[in-house]
Amino acid sequence: IKAIIDGTTDIADSSRFIKDKEVAMAVEKGVYPVPFGVAYDCIVPVVHPTNPVANLTIDQLRAIYKGEVKNWKEVGGEDKEIVIISRDTSSGTYEVWEEKIMNKERVSPGALLQASNGAVAQAVAKNSYALGYVGLSYLNKDLKTLKVNGVEATAENALSSTYPVSRVLYMFTKGWPEGMTLKFINFMMHPAKGQKIVAEAGFVPLY
Repeated sequence: IKAIIDGTTDIADSSRFIKDKEVAMAVEKGVYPVPFGVAYDCIVPVVHPTNPVANLTIDQLRAIYKGEVKNWKEVGGEDKEIVIISRDTSSGTYEVWEEKIMNKERVSPGALLQASNGAVAQAVAKNSYALGYVGLSYLNKDLKTLKVNGVEATAENALSSTYPVSRVLYMFTKGWPEGMTLKFINFMMHPAKGQKIVAEAGFVPLY
């Protein structure tokens, strides 16, 4: 988004919607960002495959990430301390988690912050008592996914907004797209082209 505001790119990818203050900064520079939702994603709580816990409520997740719940036995697991893994505060994934899970409250200072979804996945896979969260495309056999409020993170539940921590992935253009930029946006929206790639990449296509 910063690149669109600065005029250094034609298309900006973002895992969150543009903020009002960013729109104001862009308009001040004569740039009018136009959003295109190109995919859906779920942010999924993940644990080590040996962890017996299968579901956490939003309230439980919030309490854990605030540092109020510290032991897995408090949420149906073993008598072991919870190792909190989180994205760094500058990431779009963190901002969605902060909004939908944390109610804008900050994550515990004791959380181990990671610079990418891949780093979160790796950290959780190596620690039997870790809890993290990643996008759908980062799920693998080394991670166990947890339901949230009893709802599984699936394509169907993302499209219907049944899953509580789903989000739209965006592309922003500088004003209404023209030329090659318009062609690329049209390509991304095409069911048999861009949307097929979206699905192959592990995200949820628009249709």
